[in-house]
Amino acid sequence: SKLATVLNLTNHDYFNLAGEASPAGSAYSQLVQINANNYSPTDTTQIPLPIANGVPVAGTPFDFRAPHTIGSRIDDVSAPDNTPSQFNKLTQGKSQLLIAQGYDHNWILNKQTAATTGPDGLNLAARALDPSSGRHLTVWTDQPGVQFYSGNFLTGTLVGISGHTYRQGAGYTFETQHFPNSPNEPAFPSTTLGPGKTFNSTTIFAFGS
Repeated sequence: SKLATVLNLTNHDYFNLAGEASPAGSAYSQLVQINANNYSPTDTTQIPLPIANGVPVAGTPFDFRAPHTIGSRIDDVSAPDNTPSQFNKLTQGKSQLLIAQGYDHNWILNKQTAATTGPDGLNLAARALDPSSGRHLTVWTDQPGVQFYSGNFLTGTLVGISGHTYRQGAGYTFETQHFPNSPNEPAFPSTTLGPGKTFNSTTIFAFGS
């Protein structure tokens, strides 16, 4: 083919390290750590704002550089989220946690170092831990971002294998990928695949207890 295409693939599996049949809300008590100093705030339609390197997570509920439970700050809509005021028209001045009804954002992964290099030479993206069971998850990837989503739009319309419905707090995702809306933001890492090129990407979800 002589044509380029846009390609940005990810994986949307939900995780709850307490187990599939654990009660709704149980995911909020699990610890998450994300290897990112910056994240991408969005407009009211959850499209990332045109900020090439995002904004710092420091001083916000989006700071998962050290482990925090998902639920500990998810409702703190009065906390700073470091969205520049110049974008107030696009955000309507709303908190990022209010726009997304929780976490549903792109974290810009830190540049790889020897300390964050894992299997297959991949970069550390995130970790999760369920204190009650001791189960833990480590996410390694070659992608520049991870969309951490806390299951905000689970409304009880999905039924699991044990017959329980999935609601808010039932699970979360780590979607490793390039940044959302990259085709429309030249400053974001490119998602264009050139003619004759092959796309390969690797993400590892490693579990332990």
